[in-house]
Amino acid sequence: MSRIGKKPVPVPSGVDIKINDCDVTVKGPKGELNLTLPAMVQIEFDGGARQVKVSRMNETKQSRANHGLCRSLVANMIQGVTEGFQKRLLIYGTGYNCKLEGRKLHMNVGFMGRNHGKGSQFEIPVPDGVEVKVETPAARGDTEPASLMVSGIDKQKVGHFAAEIHGLRKSEPYKGKGIRYEGEHVRRKQGKALAGAG
Repeated sequence: MSRIGKKPVPVPSGVDIKINDCDVTVKGPKGELNLTLPAMVQIEFDGGARQVKVSRMNETKQSRANHGLCRSLVANMIQGVTEGFQKRLLIYGTGYNCKLEGRKLHMNVGFMGRNHGKGSQFEIPVPDGVEVKVETPAARGDTEPASLMVSGIDKQKVGHFAAEIHGLRKSEPYKGKGIRYEGEHVRRKQGKALAGAG
């Protein structure tokens, strides 16, 4: 049996969960999430113990794989509507900056030829269900980066949008310029030394 799948998912007070075959709806203080789970699993809500139990219907390879996946998806839904998810991104590089205008995120991350000094290099629409907060708008060198927070109740949406921003300019190894997740380690490389006069 899946070590993850066999663990019941606790449901905090203030969270309502409805199950209709493979359709699951979770409602909590931060919002509501709906999901159709993969087939070959059975999901039950024990109201007395306030926990969700996921079991598989047979021992096929796909059923065993879906068992742990479904348990994790339900746990993420419950965490999302109670606590939410967030990812902080740090932008290193002198002159690099970001700003939010309505539901559009504007990024300048060192691609000089893209805007010729006018406007932003990247204009990214913020998807529904995701919130963005610019905490520090402009980077001031290697020690004081710009920072922004991506948050929401849907873990997949938050992670996907943060990855989209991260992919605009990944940190390069020599000066460390670029976009990185908070806590991400960038392995630095030493630049080529000039050959001495011989």
